[in-house]
Amino acid sequence: MRQTQFLIPTLKEDPADADVASHRLMLRSGLIRQLASGLYTWLPLGVRVLRRIEKVIREELNLSGAQEVLMPVVQPAELWRESKRWDKMGPEMMRMQDRHQRDFCLGPTHEEVITDLFRREIQSYRQLPVNFYQIQTKFRDEVRPRFGVMRAREFTMKDGYSFHLDQASFDETYKEMHDCYSRILTRLQLDFRAVDADTGNIGGSNSHEFHVLTNAGEDTIAFATQGSYAANLEKAVAAPPAPRPAARSSLTKVPTPGQTTIEQVARHLNSSEKQCVKTLIVKSDDEDKPLIALVLRGDHELNTIKAQKLEGVHNPLEFADPAQIKASIGCDVGSIGPVGLDMKVLVDPEAAALADFICGANEDGYHTSGVNWVRDVALDDANIRDMRNVVPGDPAPDGQGSLDFLRGIEVGHIFQLGTVYSEPMQASVLNENGRSVAPIMGCYGMGVTRLVAAVIEQNHDDQGICWPRPVAPFQVHILALNYAKSDPVRTAADTLLDACNKNGIEALLDDRPERPGVKFADADLIGLPFRLTIGDRGLAEGNVEFKVGRDANQVIPVDNVMSVLMDALSA
Repeated sequence: MRQTQFLIPTLKEDPADADVASHRLMLRSGLIRQLASGLYTWLPLGVRVLRRIEKVIREELNLSGAQEVLMPVVQPAELWRESKRWDKMGPEMMRMQDRHQRDFCLGPTHEEVITDLFRREIQSYRQLPVNFYQIQTKFRDEVRPRFGVMRAREFTMKDGYSFHLDQASFDETYKEMHDCYSRILTRLQLDFRAVDADTGNIGGSNSHEFHVLTNAGEDTIAFATQGSYAANLEKAVAAPPAPRPAARSSLTKVPTPGQTTIEQVARHLNSSEKQCVKTLIVKSDDEDKPLIALVLRGDHELNTIKAQKLEGVHNPLEFADPAQIKASIGCDVGSIGPVGLDMKVLVDPEAAALADFICGANEDGYHTSGVNWVRDVALDDANIRDMRNVVPGDPAPDGQGSLDFLRGIEVGHIFQLGTVYSEPMQASVLNENGRSVAPIMGCYGMGVTRLVAAVIEQNHDDQGICWPRPVAPFQVHILALNYAKSDPVRTAADTLLDACNKNGIEALLDDRPERPGVKFADADLIGLPFRLTIGDRGLAEGNVEFKVGRDANQVIPVDNVMSVLMDALSA
């Protein structure tokens, strides 16, 4: 491919609105251009990268036994109403009407559509298990699109769905998809982790996320320093705390005028934040008992994802407003404590392991010290529930070292759905006894456009992108210096391009009438795996320059170029 015939509109300067390296370099190297907030046009160079990634995904999924389908982007509301998600989905789902005033949406995901396909086409257990996938456009109206294609509104995604008669069959496919995703990311030469994760608004139980490790990642991953445990921060847990020590202090009400934060109270009473508890009041699902108290150790933070899944807590999580707290408890937010609290109280395990602790006295200007569970506040195992964010240094739940944190970009997510969609949508098959049963479902997503950003985040330097070979848009960049004016350079470059084409090597020839400095800068920016530089001085000596990635140039004879290149490609 000749660069004069290929649209690569490179930029010399960093775009002002690009916050992360992948966004900046995708714009500068001419992979994408923004159309509107969160909407991008993929240019020829970027499309080639997308197709490389899609090829790897297809090859691995096809080997796993999955079947490719292609479902519509526009979906009828009737399907979403069957699954009860039409009203549950927030404004991220783009709704619209056709000319007949029928409701539709732009598909943010395809559980409903695939379940409808299944119930129309699959009738017998003999047809199970089945595993379908597609690589297709999704639209989610993000409230704040950012980081380029990493958090866009329109994006390309691989989503897959499997159907099973029993749990054993599902477990087998789930493991295969876990392994398949690991193979895909390994082939893309990415440093990644598979972690336990929350299922979010997709529903179901048990899921794993696949994170590409990079400081630009939006997600925090907790992992065991000496073991295999890894989980998204939303899901991560620590090992159970040591047993609660015996009470030694008596309950004492102490004045704390103007001291409303944990830090202020601990300092005022010459204690530590770890010896205090914080009591948060949230709304419940019970109209007769509208409030629930959540108690954590003073130095810990509430995990809202965990909290909203606690029994009785309203989902999504809503904190009680100050007026509601004042009317119900009789004090302001900074003075609440569990002693004598007339509502359901749920306690995090670390808070439940404290003795002689400090808490609010439910009276402004006062706190209570020497508080002990059971003696002063009723507590049983049913009310002890994990609800906090883990912190670095917490003991790992598998007993293998402590927890540490990494940042990651979520590029894949696999779910165990159960019958969350098949039952309400009345998708069923006849089992071997002729009885109608709802199949167990699995869901498997992977962000294709996001993978491009993830690859760049892990493979770049100050000069530009450093493409790994499996995803590079071309294999070799031929820089022809003074191509327009030098007959020897032009002849050698054209001959080399023809040889590459005949040997199945995808080469990009820079035949532009640009200065050498411009060509080198653009070549560094685009970052193809191999580079051949042809100039008059070298040709006069019978040589060209060969460069692998960011390594130093090697001088090789013109006659040996193809053999050297073929050896490098096969290495």
